[in-house]
Amino acid sequence: MRTSLEVADIFRAAGPAYRTAHAGHLSLDQLKVMSAVEHCRTAALGGHTEACTDCGHWRVAYNSCRNRHCPRCQGAAARAWLAEREADLLPVGYFHVVFTLPAEVADIAYQNKAAVYGLLFQAASETMTTIAADPKHLGARIGITAVLHTWGSAMTHHPHIHMIVPGGGLSPDGNRWVSSRPAFLLPVRVLGKLFRRLFLTRLMALYEAGRLGFFGSLAALADRRAFLRHLSPVRKKTCVVYAKPPFAGPQAVLAYLSRYTHRVAISKSRLVRFDETGVTLRYKNYRNDVADRQQLMTLAADEFIRRLLIHVLPKGFHRIRHYGLLASATRKAHLEHARQLLGIVPPVADVAPVEPDDARPPCPCCGGRMLIIETFERWRQPRAPPHATDPTGTTAP
Repeated sequence: MRTSLEVADIFRAAGPAYRTAHAGHLSLDQLKVMSAVEHCRTAALGGHTEACTDCGHWRVAYNSCRNRHCPRCQGAAARAWLAEREADLLPVGYFHVVFTLPAEVADIAYQNKAAVYGLLFQAASETMTTIAADPKHLGARIGITAVLHTWGSAMTHHPHIHMIVPGGGLSPDGNRWVSSRPAFLLPVRVLGKLFRRLFLTRLMALYEAGRLGFFGSLAALADRRAFLRHLSPVRKKTCVVYAKPPFAGPQAVLAYLSRYTHRVAISKSRLVRFDETGVTLRYKNYRNDVADRQQLMTLAADEFIRRLLIHVLPKGFHRIRHYGLLASATRKAHLEHARQLLGIVPPVADVAPVEPDDARPPCPCCGGRMLIIETFERWRQPRAPPHATDPTGTTAP
């Protein structure tokens, strides 16, 4: 059963006390996210009044904050992004590959988000393109769509990258399409070894360049010997690279992307209740058997807010990136060339521009079309429409 509880409700109730208790310890980005979520779709952001052209029913619609960390604003953003990506899909198998950071490095990443998250993207993408280009494996130039997630199911800090990779790529000379095996893309053991080497080498380079900061419990890592000792166990670990079976067609790829690209750490559907005991939510306990992974967890309101805020990304940081054949600058040309090699007829471009669908929900009374009859600024309340006039402009008897 779905709940009407929103993250905004928790922020409005417990946010002021949390900001007071942690004054001086919250970043400007975190404070902005809290404010955006609290004010999303309220009079604080302004809005408009809509009225039905058929029955005259009217309603007030407030503006959304459009913050990428707001659970309520990601649906529209995901739909717009997917509409653009749908044209990029090729009629080949697609694979899902996940690169995960070990816990020792995840702690460093939390205190150096922009540098280490960027390094995670760089090392993972280079690992995939290098092994795919090796003639011993695929021997082709592949395309990658990579999405950064920084959370686990319990909203703890767990940085990892999800990659969507077409099952094949262009040959080195660009004259043919090289297909992967139906259920196998690249060996995960080989990927894990190269990823570990690339990541640790470049993490050490960041350290030597003085681009990493250490605070609190990690302050001792500012000493070079302590930093090397901290990374020593990681050099012996097998970095987890997980490759799932290929998707069942392009539509399954789109369905997956719609769930993952614009996801935030917690969604409304997972919230169960909020009371004096705290926030109760659903999560997956992956240590249990598949049959009973879904469990409930209750967190104090302060802890719930803390876990949400640790996933706020630095301003301007791109959490969705494209590499290889799908790199933004050359994507169109590479996809056209790939379609030619695969013998696919390119889609016919529409001559006449297509009018966008009306995003406003229909009238809840009669299903008619809703028109905007008034807009109002931030922190202003709308005026009630005059009862004697319907939205078409005619005066009722």
